[in-house]
Amino acid sequence: MSNFPPALLFIGGAFCIPLLPTRLRAAFMLLLPVLGFFNVMTMPEGTFWVVPFLQFDLIFGHIDRLSKVWGYIFHIITFLAVIYALHIRRAMEYWAAFIYAGAALGVVFAGDLVTLFIFWEVMTIGSTCLILARNTESARKAAFRYALIHIAGGLLLLAGIVLKYHQTGSIEFGFLGLHGMAHTLIFLGFGVNCAWPFFHAWLPDAYPEASVTGTVVLSAFTTKTAVYVLARSFPGTPELIVLGGIMAAFPIFYAVIENDLRKVLSYSLINQVGFMMVGVGIGTELSINGTAAHAFAHILYKALLFMSMGAVLYRTGKINGTDLGGLHKSMPLTTIFCIIGAASISGFPLTSGFISKAMIISACGAQHLAIIWLVLIFASAGVFHHSGIKIPYFAFFAHDSGIRTKEAPLNMLIAMGLAAFLCIFLGVFPQTLYSILPYPEAAAAYVPYSASHVVLMLQLLFFSALAFTILMITGIYPPEMRGINVDCDIVWRRGSQFFFLIVKKIIAPIDTAIGHLYRSVGLVLLMILARFLSWFDWNGIDGLVDGSAHCVRSIGRRVSLVLQRGQIQQTIYYTVTFVAVILVAFVWL
Repeated sequence: MSNFPPALLFIGGAFCIPLLPTRLRAAFMLLLPVLGFFNVMTMPEGTFWVVPFLQFDLIFGHIDRLSKVWGYIFHIITFLAVIYALHIRRAMEYWAAFIYAGAALGVVFAGDLVTLFIFWEVMTIGSTCLILARNTESARKAAFRYALIHIAGGLLLLAGIVLKYHQTGSIEFGFLGLHGMAHTLIFLGFGVNCAWPFFHAWLPDAYPEASVTGTVVLSAFTTKTAVYVLARSFPGTPELIVLGGIMAAFPIFYAVIENDLRKVLSYSLINQVGFMMVGVGIGTELSINGTAAHAFAHILYKALLFMSMGAVLYRTGKINGTDLGGLHKSMPLTTIFCIIGAASISGFPLTSGFISKAMIISACGAQHLAIIWLVLIFASAGVFHHSGIKIPYFAFFAHDSGIRTKEAPLNMLIAMGLAAFLCIFLGVFPQTLYSILPYPEAAAAYVPYSASHVVLMLQLLFFSALAFTILMITGIYPPEMRGINVDCDIVWRRGSQFFFLIVKKIIAPIDTAIGHLYRSVGLVLLMILARFLSWFDWNGIDGLVDGSAHCVRSIGRRVSLVLQRGQIQQTIYYTVTFVAVILVAFVWL
């Protein structure tokens, strides 16, 4: 096979980036996703790049229509993110982005659970470095919290893989189904990256702390790879329908009261992943097609919204709704692109969000899931409120903040323009996207622009806009306020503080006391042994014994000193030397 593993193309390229001069680096980074896209396009379906490792066969290329959908969009968004970031001179940020994107591709094309786990953890490394790249104190703390929660999720996944291998002797990655402890642990490990309720707080905590470009990249990969692995391994799991419904609904309330506009988009991201969870949980051909299409469309319009807010932050240094307003005068093109992204996420006809969200809602109706259908309709209205109206309104209109700045840099405008074009193009020509979906017959038979669905969405959107207007005029709509909104991460934060308090006040003193006891007992034993050897006299070889005893006493003093200083490596060294001298002496005698 002439193709190349997509993950290794990106990861190998990442290590070349810091070595290249600035202009050549830009061309190289733009070339990588282009080559990767055509690489994926020409890959035949099947299993490739099998590497024997210990007793396993690691599969780097499991190619089918489902994996190709994610492969296409991951290359497209990487290309757009590189254009958006061309003004950056920090090679470290580019390196982290390509490591992260390459690892996400590794997960998508992994044919076994061990390969998947390896790339899953590399994703954590790359994404953590992206958050750290902003180089602020709050970013460092957020990156630490982000790494902890994802390491915990990785441990759940690893435990499930080990248990599955122990029970079945197989590490194959395919349909698993939710039965048995092993599969439950794998399910939970995937769920952490998917930002399930109660595990979700890492996303609005970490993403807004990343750099302007880092947030765009972060929005594309972690949650979407989790959606992919669930679609492959747990389709038709009813629990996902319930989880998806909750995810689609509860972030709306946080997004409405949030002041930081990038946090608003982070909560909105969870809301949109909820739609995908419902699609995976239903598990029909139509719903899996809808999940794949919505993941594809969501990556584009969410990146566009994060790009527009990133441009605002880059030019003004501000991102809170209370500090912005009136920027349509200074940044008209960014305003237009933001509105297109807002229309797409809201599901306006002739945008990508409409033609993808429609499939999931239709799949709910086809399965007679009335309650979930109503929840998704409510969620559609809610996302129009907080992302379709609130984001562009408070950033570019609302009150005039008096800020007058330049339009976004040219490279940012080009990236936003391309993303906006794709949002509209896919909405106008939906078959372009439908033709690559996992079940082509079901996709070809689906008609998104039916009169009933168009009328339903327009009524929903217009009444949502009317409600927002009335609430704003009457002053009932929650005002934009500076503050900290309490999320479920308060449990983790307070719980960790309580844990460290116990460690500091109870466990640490006990550990210190035991350490002192060990050092004291060890010192006494060494002195007794040294004294015993110094008195030992047998067969007329006092000189040898005295020399050995002197050596032992010297080593004993060093061991005691090292133990007191707590130098572990030297302790091991002198202990081993001490034992060796005793053995040599006794063997000689």
